[in-house]
Amino acid sequence: MQSIKFKTVDEYIATFPAKTKGLLKELRQVIKKAAPKAEEMISYNMPAYKLNGPLVYFAGYDHHIGFYPTGNGIEAFKKEIAKYETSKGTIRLPLDEPIPSKLIAAIVKYRVAMNEEKKKLKAKK
Repeated sequence: MQSIKFKTVDEYIATFPAKTKGLLKELRQVIKKAAPKAEEMISYNMPAYKLNGPLVYFAGYDHHIGFYPTGNGIEAFKKEIAKYETSKGTIRLPLDEPIPSKLIAAIVKYRVAMNEEKKKLKAKK
């Protein structure tokens, strides 16, 4: 799959099996609703959302969906994401569980706020 260079998120999602595709579409909607002004794009050959800088990314895999809210998105929600397998910038969402929509929305909104804050600080300099 990595040999394909995706141009759109629809193109990316279309390459997955039905169950994964459904979860990816749901995750996409949660992100778009939580950050309606964010620009949707493909970055690092996966779906990405930017608003005053990178917000979040996601990617489908054989056994999970990788949700990438960057390091501070992980740090700020340590307690809430404790049940998921994580790494420095990743939350692994199992394919056999529903998308934790409220949690994802909260993380995305947090990332929007962080980027807003960064933008304000830059403007002051």
